[in-house]
Amino acid sequence: MEELLKVLGEIRPDVDFAGETALIDDQILDSFDMIAIVSAFDEHYGVTVKPADLVPENFNSAEAMLAMINRLKK
Repeated sequence: MEELLKVLGEIRPDVDFAGETALIDDQILDSFDMIAIVSAFDEHYGVTVKPADLVPENFNSAEAMLAMINRLKK
């Protein structure tokens, strides 16, 4: 989780990724942020986020993002 928080913090240092649970629902992240995050996941974790994975449930919190990363690594 620590590594993920660092990666996310490089993209949006103004967001409390450790505490937020509605990043998409509360419109804290926009489409440009999502592009940067998906690209970072590919670069840092070697996972490809498919269009079907681009749902709020996978991006509303750092925990949800980590769960998706772990699922995509398999």
